[in-house]
Amino acid sequence: MIKRFFILSSLCMVLGASAQNSHTVVKGDNPYNIAKKYGITVDELLKLNPKFKDGKLAIGDVVTVKAEKHTVAASKPVIAEKAKPSHLNAQVGKIILQPKQTIYGITKQYRISETDLRKLNPELDTHMKIGDEIILPLESIKKYGGEQQAVPASIVAKSTETHTEASAAVVTPAEGEAYVIQSKDNYYRITKQFGISQQELFALNPGLEEKGLKPGETINVKKSNTDAAVVSEPVNPKTKIDSGNEKSPAGTITAGADDYVTYTVQQGDTVFSIINKFGVSIDELIALNPDLSKGLKAGMVLKIKKQDPAYIKKSGDALSVVLMLPFGYSTNETQYRSMALDFLTGAKLAIERNARGGQKLDVKIVDSGNEASFKNSMAQINPDNTDLIIGPFFKSNVIDVLDFTKNQKIPVVAPFANSPELYNYNNLIIVETNDQTYADKIVEEVKAVYSDQKIYVVADSKKEIANYIKGGLEKAVKNPNIIVVNSPAEVQLDQNMMTGQSAPVIAILASDNDAAGEAFANKTIALSKEVQGVKAFSMYYSPVFEKKVDELSQANLVYLMDRKINAEGNFEKEILAAYKSKYCKTPPKYAIVGFDVVNDMLTRENKKGEIFKQMNKVQTQLATKFEFVKSKANGAYVNTGYRVIRLVP
Repeated sequence: MIKRFFILSSLCMVLGASAQNSHTVVKGDNPYNIAKKYGITVDELLKLNPKFKDGKLAIGDVVTVKAEKHTVAASKPVIAEKAKPSHLNAQVGKIILQPKQTIYGITKQYRISETDLRKLNPELDTHMKIGDEIILPLESIKKYGGEQQAVPASIVAKSTETHTEASAAVVTPAEGEAYVIQSKDNYYRITKQFGISQQELFALNPGLEEKGLKPGETINVKKSNTDAAVVSEPVNPKTKIDSGNEKSPAGTITAGADDYVTYTVQQGDTVFSIINKFGVSIDELIALNPDLSKGLKAGMVLKIKKQDPAYIKKSGDALSVVLMLPFGYSTNETQYRSMALDFLTGAKLAIERNARGGQKLDVKIVDSGNEASFKNSMAQINPDNTDLIIGPFFKSNVIDVLDFTKNQKIPVVAPFANSPELYNYNNLIIVETNDQTYADKIVEEVKAVYSDQKIYVVADSKKEIANYIKGGLEKAVKNPNIIVVNSPAEVQLDQNMMTGQSAPVIAILASDNDAAGEAFANKTIALSKEVQGVKAFSMYYSPVFEKKVDELSQANLVYLMDRKINAEGNFEKEILAAYKSKYCKTPPKYAIVGFDVVNDMLTRENKKGEIFKQMNKVQTQLATKFEFVKSKANGAYVNTGYRVIRLVP
């Protein structure tokens, strides 16, 4: 039997909206994003949940929501429509999202990269509910669609003709004219069609953001005569990136207490325009302004925590980038040289790629040496004329660089260091996803399948993360029976008190040791052969998981990965081929990290060096998903991106 991988991107889980009338609060939720998710206003959400009228939610709380109404027809045909201008230059069609389909699963099935998929579907993350339409190349749908196959040619032609006629009937109005909302319209389509920003659309139509778009209603799309010209900057053509800095009406800012300012909301303001303007998170804004749970209104006075000024490029056209890598040539230390050289090969590929796209770069490579000799290497950096520092690798060195550049607040990227000690630096970008993020996800996954089974957590020698998982599960599930063990050999089937028969258990691996992974895989395979229903979870990837897919799928193994290449994607194929052409080999681990980190950072930069204004964009590079969040109100940006891999029978 052929086994299949189902890979689910974090925070993009498919929800059956048509049948859902409740929502369980998870980390990062607040009244605003929950209401947005289910197509209702915050006021409506709070009316449905009077006990949460203060807007304070705790992880695990269950709130009532009004689900969007989708009519899902499993056999609904794919409708071909006239191709939109895109880099694919091919006719496109649509599929209807089915249960269990995910972003990664679609990219694998239809042989399309996530970057290309997002170009065809700019609002993909908000259109991943069952019954939603996803645009794909028509040829891919016909070739790989299976049950979602395209309709016959005669029907396609008829549908295309109808679509064309409908499009022709909607004439772009002259300035000052109104526009009638069509059934397939969304904010993105309207703003692109008329060349205005979403904030401008809301400013022209007060209340539109709250009530949404309704087919048949008339809205105003007139441009303001005072609109500033928008200049498109050259970026990586394979990477979707938005400025995140759209112009919003100027409001009144008043200095308040030492740590706060007040802002008077203007007509046309949105929550997103305000958080982008002040560089704060939604959570921070709502925490200081509980009345936001009743909606944003012109004239409201908001309290906003002061942020340190964002770094802005000082001079010159070229972006001045420093790579700090531990070659160890000055000290004749070779411990990390191979790692540094591999990282550099991937970084060079990303630098050349962005330079070809029009980005002006001035790159300097610094040998950061070892931890003892590191401070000498900083003499090679001019903090007054540096826009971005990528590296160093080690935590103590990262702190040295942050202290060295504290007056200039230069953005510093830590590719591997991740520690709570680093979270206080607001000009730091941490790439490595931490263990606690993985552990929280494992707790969430186990909670979803738990039904009174005994739970084993296999720990490493330190046991901290295993105990953290145990504590999380004790709060998350009813009647928990959780045992932390030192070895997979200690995981045993439970006994049914009534029948005396063996009962399935849940096994969790909380160690990244490959030998432990091998033993864990063998043990769960053996247990799943004895009794059905054994479920296995792992915080980390182990090579044995791919070698024994068939057997581990019987235990429904779920594991997490921070990096995985979709070898079928066009973008990924292009990068892999370019690397092999340049270096005559497949990129090793640290070359992949080098490409991903440098390419991601360079595509977030603009001509002013305002990288922090682009940190809210979720981007997937060759193998790494980058999804940054603020560690605290005025702290570092930490990557929380990862992928969930599910093995199913």
